[in-house]
Order: sequence, then structure tokens, then C-alpha cells
Amino acid sequence: MYFKVLYMDTKNYHEDLSHIRSMMERSSRFISLSGLSGVFAGLAAIIGAVYVYFVFQREGIDYFDGDRNIYSPALVKELLIAGTLILIAAVLSGYIFTANKSKKKGLKIWDGTTKRLLATFSVPLVTGGVVCLGLLYHHLFALVAPATLIFYGLALVSAERYTLTDIKYLGYCQIVLGLVSFFFLGWGLVAWTLGFGVLHIVYGLIMHRKYK
Repeated sequence: MYFKVLYMDTKNYHEDLSHIRSMMERSSRFISLSGLSGVFAGLAAIIGAVYVYFVFQREGIDYFDGDRNIYSPALVKELLIAGTLILIAAVLSGYIFTANKSKKKGLKIWDGTTKRLLATFSVPLVTGGVVCLGLLYHHLFALVAPATLIFYGLALVSAERYTLTDIKYLGYCQIVLGLVSFFFLGWGLVAWTLGFGVLHIVYGLIMHRKYK
């Protein structure tokens, strides 16, 4: 009888520890990030890349020539607008799917953890944005795609501390892809499509299946 009671107490003790760990995980990490948001962000990136490719065809630009291409101010403006629309579509889809997931789980989407996540994520992302503007200013267009991949990857790795641990692996892939594309400048658009498009879709599907 004594051993039975001791066993039950030990079992309850371990269950309490598991519950406490779960509560600490919820309070310290943003766990409502939706895998489907990654899928839609990837689809938006692929659609945008296809659009950019046809814009280059229209302008008679062979993107695979890399740093030998010259872009007019009007073309740069059009590409910036396209990139902004892709970003807005990705952010909106991410918010909608994440908000729905948070609502189903009864969790707040905006709290201290979310603020820390956004702050950590924003530092390398904003830094990368300024670097890319500098590259555009100096007409180093072929370096923009690799730079966006690298800084975005760094932002994901930094944000891992406050959200799903798996996100760092997506970040590592983005960084490696960006570094490789620095040595193949004419393939920047392809690398960008793989990074922001294909990798996002694959990651999103895996996360959706793992955390649904």
C-alpha cells in the first residue's frame, strides 16, 4: 500500500512538472504562429517572382547577366512596389492565420512575448532593409536578392528565442542560400524564389502538420 501511494505521488509530481513546463513555455514563447501563414507567404513570393521575371522580359533584361544589367529609375520603382505588395500580402496572411490559431487556443496574440519577438525580429530585418536601400542607391542591384535572404535568415534565427524552435532551421537555410547566391549573382532571382517561396511553403506545411 505504501509503495502504491508513493508511486501515485511520484506520478502526480511528474505531471505537475510537465504542466509547469508547459505553462512556462506558453508564457515565454509565441506558440500560435501558423504554418499556413508560411505557405501563403511562399505562394505570394513565387507569384511576385514570376511577375518580376516577366517585367525583365518586357524590358529586354537578361537577369542571368548579373551585375552587368542596368535598371532604369522607373523599373526600380516598379520592383519596389511589387516587393512592397508581396510583403503586405505575406504579413496580412500571417496575421489572419495566426490570429485564428490564437483564438482557437484561447491565447492572446498581443502580449509581452509578442512584443519581444517583434523587437528581436525587427533589428536584423530593418538593418537589412537599410543595407538593401544602400545597394539600390549605388546601383548594385544584383546584390539585393542575396542580402535580403541573409538578413531575413538572421532575423528568423534571432526570433527563435521567443517562438517555435523550428523556425531557426528555416533561418539557417535562408542564410546559406543567400551566401551561395552571392557567388552566382545572375541567379539571385532563382535563389530568392527558392528562399522566400519554396522554403516557406515546405516549412509551413511541416509546421502545420506538426503543430495543428
